[in-house]
This record gives sequence, C-alpha cells and structure tokens, in this order.
Amino acid sequence: MEDGKEELARTAVSFIGAEVTVNTKKVEGRRVIRYESLEDVIADARRCAEGGWTTNGNWSINQIYHHLSVALHAAIDGFGFRMIWPKRLLARIFFKNKYLTEGFPPGFKIPAKMERLEPMEMPVEDALAQLAMAIERYQGNPKRAPHPLFGQLTSEESDQFQLRHAELHMSFIVPAEDK
Repeated sequence: MEDGKEELARTAVSFIGAEVTVNTKKVEGRRVIRYESLEDVIADARRCAEGGWTTNGNWSINQIYHHLSVALHAAIDGFGFRMIWPKRLLARIFFKNKYLTEGFPPGFKIPAKMERLEPMEMPVEDALAQLAMAIERYQGNPKRAPHPLFGQLTSEESDQFQLRHAELHMSFIVPAEDK
C-alpha cells in the first residue's frame, strides 16, 4: 500500500478502536544513543521515567523497561530454546559482530518461542525498579546462558549485546514535544 493510503487505513482502523501497530522499521525521529555501560542505561531510563517522554514505536516506556529486564534475566537463566542450526550458523557468520558493534536494526518481530520476552504493561515505577534489579543481578552474576541465535557469548560479547539491545529499544523513547 502506498504511504498515504497506509496512513489513511491506520487512521480508519484506529478510529474504529482496533489495535494499530507501527512499522518500527520506518519510524523516524528515534533518538541516537550509544551506551558504554549498564549504568548509562539505568541513568537514561531514570531520566525518561521522570516524565515528559513518550514513545514513537509500539511499546510504552514501561513495556520497554520490562522487556529489557526480562532479557537481562534470560542472559543468565537461559531462553529455554534455540534457533535452528542454519539460522544460528548464518547469524554467527554474518550478523553477530555487526550487531554487537553497530547495533540492532528496528523491526524485529519476537518469535512465538520467545513470547516470555513480550513486554507487560505495568506502572513505570515498577518497570524501572525491575530494570534496576535486573541490571544489578546481571552485573553481579558471571554466569551467561547461550543466546538462542548467537550461542555462547563471552562476558564482553554478552555485555555488548545487552547494551546494543538497550540502545535499540530506548531509541524509541523521545521527548514528548518531539513526537
């Protein structure tokens, strides 16, 4: 569908009360973020939780915080599945280093196998507290479970994965006046 017609269709669907999803591959106005540490992530999250911020994607601020906290716990406890070997092999060869250094592209759909990573809606204070606790646990626990796509990551690679993952999701949180 052409962009104008697609926007009209979204407006019509929104008007009748159906859920509207944003094509996050095409979202403009995302923040450009580069975190050097998980302390940077939680500091940014606390600033955004203070108010005056909104999102320009499909998830609320609290859903983003919840998703990041679940992902941090999964890095320790495991994901409970792994992708099929051809995908794992291709990902390791072609995408692992790129994603760990340059970041993740928007628009990834969480597979049904990973539904536990789907965000939950909750008060932003609770989601922020969960994120802070997950970061503290992650930093205090040297155990790292294999990633379902990239396999066993070193400690440094796991840290880079968490930072790039946070950058992707936190980039959708923007000052309310910019939306």
